[in-house]
Parts: sequence; C-alpha cells; structure tokens
Amino acid sequence: MLGDFIDEVNIKVIAGKGGDGAVSFRREKYVEKGGPDGGDGGDGGSIIIKSTLNKNTLVDFRYKKIFKAEKGQNGKNKKKTGKSGENVIIEVPVGTLIYDIETGRLISDLKLPEQYVVIARGGKGGRGNARFATSTLQVPKIAEKGVEGEVKNLRLVLKIIADVGLIGYPNVGKSTLISRISRAKVEIADYPFTTLTPNLGVVKLKDGYSFVVADIPGLIEGAHEGKGLGDKFLRHIERCSLIVHIIDISCFERKDPGEDYKNIRRELESFSPILSRKKEIIVANKIDLLNENELERRLLDFKNKTGKDIFPISAYTGKNLDPLIQKIWREIKKEKIEYQKLVERRLRSPVSEKIKIEPVKYEPDPFIKINVVRWDEETYEVVGEGMEKLLSRYDINQKDSRILILNILEKNGLNKTLKDAGVKEGDTVYIDNFAFEYIP
Repeated sequence: MLGDFIDEVNIKVIAGKGGDGAVSFRREKYVEKGGPDGGDGGDGGSIIIKSTLNKNTLVDFRYKKIFKAEKGQNGKNKKKTGKSGENVIIEVPVGTLIYDIETGRLISDLKLPEQYVVIARGGKGGRGNARFATSTLQVPKIAEKGVEGEVKNLRLVLKIIADVGLIGYPNVGKSTLISRISRAKVEIADYPFTTLTPNLGVVKLKDGYSFVVADIPGLIEGAHEGKGLGDKFLRHIERCSLIVHIIDISCFERKDPGEDYKNIRRELESFSPILSRKKEIIVANKIDLLNENELERRLLDFKNKTGKDIFPISAYTGKNLDPLIQKIWREIKKEKIEYQKLVERRLRSPVSEKIKIEPVKYEPDPFIKINVVRWDEETYEVVGEGMEKLLSRYDINQKDSRILILNILEKNGLNKTLKDAGVKEGDTVYIDNFAFEYIP
C-alpha cells in the first residue's frame, strides 16, 4: 500500500453530446401558416484538465474515475438556440502526464501551474429546421441530431516536480537528511522500505531562494524490473535537476560502499537513460560512527573503486550539512531560477474559466461505400461505411429527413448497387429500422 500517495490512475472522460435541433413553426395570430422557426441545439460541454499547485497527489481519483460533461440543450421555437452544456475542469498536480490508454500516446505533460489541455471536446449542437428552408422546401420538417462528444480512457501519471532527488539503499539516512535540511516532517524507522512514499522537503536559503528535495524510497537490485517498490518511484527523479546519492560509509549494515554505488547506478541506467545523465553529488553519510583514520581510509577506498569524489557528512549530528546545501544550490541555481520565473509568469496570468473550445462538428455529408446484405429471397438491408454517421445525423423515421437520407444515398450509388445485388421491384429493403418497398 502506498498510503494516500497516489501517483498513477486510470480515468474515463465523456464530453457532452450536442443538443438536437428543433422542428417548429411559427404560431402567430393572423398568420395561418407560419414558416419554420426551430432553433439549433446547444453545444455539449467539454472536459478540461488543468494543473494546479494546490494538489500534490492523484488521491482524488481513487474513487471518482468517470467524468461527464453536460449535454447541450435541444433547440427551441422562435429560433432559440439551446443552452450549451457546462465544461468540466479536472485539476491535477503540477507534474502530471496524460496518456491515451488505447494508443499509449502521451497527450500532454503539465510541467507548470495553470497549464491546461482540452482532453475531450463536446459535440456540436444540431441545426433546427429553420436552417433547412429553401425555395423548393419551404416547410421542412428536418432537424439534425446533436453530435456525440468525445470519449477517452486516460492514464494519469504523476512525476514529482522536485529540484533534487535523494537516492540510495534503505537505511542509508535519506529520511534523516531531508528532515535535517528542510521543513519536511518525516517518520523514521529502522527497516528497509520504511519510506513508502516520496517525502518532499523545501530547503530555505538565506538569500530568499529555496529548492525542493524529494526523498525517494530505497532502491534494490532489480528495481527497474519491478522488484520491491523501486519501479514505482524511479520516475519521480526523472524531473530533478540533480541527484544526491547517499552512501552509508560506516559499513555497519552494508559492507561495500563502492559496490552499493555501482549497483544503484546500474538501476538508474536500466530504468532511463535520462537518469544516467543527471548531475550527481555523492554523499558519504554516518561519518560520526567512524574515527578519523578509518574515515580517511574508506573515502580513499571508495575513490579508488569508483573514480568518484564523495562528500562526507553526518545527517545525525549535522556535520557538513550547511556546506552540502551550498554545494547543491550551486549545481541547480541557474535551472531553478529559470523555472521559478516561468511559474511566476503562469501564476500572473491564470487560465480563464471561459476557455474557447471548438466543438466536434459534423463532417460534410459522408462518402458512403454502400453494400447490400441479403436476408432472404425478398428482403435486403443497406449497410456500408459511413452509414452510421449519416443515420446519427438525421431521424430516418421523419419523412423529410428520410427523403434527405435517400437522396444522399442515391448520390452515392444506391439504386445501381441495389440493381447489381439482384433486388427486384416489390422486394423489401431495410435502412436501419426503416423498411420500404423497392421501386426502380
């Protein structure tokens, strides 16, 4: 269990359907036969995902996994357009990635606050019969149905926005270190994987700046393959500017600091090439448990085995912690200041609640590849690519709409296709749930 820290969830979003157009005619005193005045349907509401600094986990999605936007209202008489459906804004923590489950495609990476993505557009409202009046069809009883809104299955993945990632084996002192250098309140226990969630600490500097440190749970060999908890947390250091690798130099629990360092490096490189290229500071912790001569010997041994310099500290006593903080700041200062400027610009111009969204519209009358299915000697059905879209647009049970549908099908070769299929005069032909007698 990961407590209340949830960093990966699947959700479903359903944008609103557009409202149907209205079939209506003027009813006015002294006007015996008023013209068509059916209004258009309103657009369906859309689903928007927006990043915020007010959340730091995806726990809100533990129980609520389906989000629906409002449908557009149907059109009304007097050419009144139906009200559009309300948009739904879903707030997620800064650092959330949005994936399309069906395709695996990354849709958006929300690295800054107040970023947003229109994740599912509502459908366009259908046209009312006032739109279909012509010189040859002065009393149309045709209205379009509203377009369905987009539906998507999404995976939300949170990568913590931290400047520094602390890594190392269990019990090397990461939790102690973060509690000493920051304002993080960390519960510390003496067994592997005591840290089940990445703890975040904010380190305050004297010049008014600050940086965020993420204490990533202990890694073990095979973490990149899913062993232990490592694979659940490695991704949280992908965004860091700097990795601080903690080594237990005392050898009280682990016997070879050099090998420990190499093993963890292999896990990082196996999980992501991005991690292997991060700037790194190696820290030798628990120096308070060694005398000066033994410490010098072990620091030299580590240097010989790895070719790397190591910075000695004691998280327990606080020795060398201030110089370590300054060393970290020098490494991340430039990137941190640039990122902070971007954040401030975003916060000065937050996302408007009235986001302009282009709804899903009907495509032009679709090209239909007509096929004829024979059910028995005298019964046939018209099917084909594009039929579903056409029938979703107009009500085939309404006479004027039916005539329009048949005209569109005829333009796509309906009569010829029926003849070629052997349909004879008087046979029954179905289009959707409507049947008619074939007359060549």
